[in-house]
Amino acid sequence: MPTPMIAPSILSADFARLAEETQAVTGADWLHVDVMDAHFVPNLTLGLPVVQSLIKATDIPIDCHLMIEDPAIWAPPYAEAGAHNVTFHAEASDDPIAVARDIRAAGAKAGLSVKPGTPIEPYLEILRDFDTLLVMSVEPGFGGQSFMPEVLSKAKAVRKLVDSGELRLIVEIDGGINEDTVAAAAEAGVDCFVAGSAVYGTADPAQAVRSLRAKAAEASAHLSVG
Repeated sequence: MPTPMIAPSILSADFARLAEETQAVTGADWLHVDVMDAHFVPNLTLGLPVVQSLIKATDIPIDCHLMIEDPAIWAPPYAEAGAHNVTFHAEASDDPIAVARDIRAAGAKAGLSVKPGTPIEPYLEILRDFDTLLVMSVEPGFGGQSFMPEVLSKAKAVRKLVDSGELRLIVEIDGGINEDTVAAAAEAGVDCFVAGSAVYGTADPAQAVRSLRAKAAEASAHLSVG
C-alpha cells in the first residue's frame, strides 16, 4: 500500500524566509506552491522567478498549482523550470488535453484542478491524460478557509475509477485540510493532502507533516504508513 502524501502549502509560510521554510518541512512529499494572477482568482501571490529559486533551495518536489488565466501560455514554463507537478484549472482552459500534453512534454507531471462548484463528470473522460486531479475544498484564492465536505463526492467518484484500473492518477485535495478534516478526505479516497496553516502554523512543521500522514493512513482504505 502507498503512504499518504503530504504537500505543505507555502502560501501559509513566511514569504521573507522561504528557503528556510522549505527546510522546516523535512519529510514532506511535495511542496505546494500557489501561483495566482489576480485575474482568475482575486489574489496575487508569486510567479515563475520565485518558483525557480525554490527549486534550487529544496530537494522536495515542487507541486505548482496555477490559479491563472491562459494556462496554455504560462503552464509549460513552470515545467521547464523543473517543477515536478504542474496543475491548472479546468475552468481556465478551452483545451485541457493540449495543455497537459505541453506540460508533460516540458518534463513535468500534469494536473487538472476543479473549483468546489465545478462538477467532475464532464472531465472524467479526459482524466486519463493527466497525472493528478486536484479537488479544491475551498474557493481558490485565499488560505485559511473552512473545509467544504460536499466536494468529497468528486474524490470518491475518481477513486472508484482508479481502483478499477480505468484511471491512473493521484487524487489530491487542497483547502482547509487539518487534523480535523484529513481523515474524511482520506476516507473518500484522496492520495495527496495539501495543508497550509495546519503545517506552517505549528511550532514543529515537520512533526505536523508526520501527524497528518498518520491520521490519513488510519482513515484510508488504500493508504498506510510503514
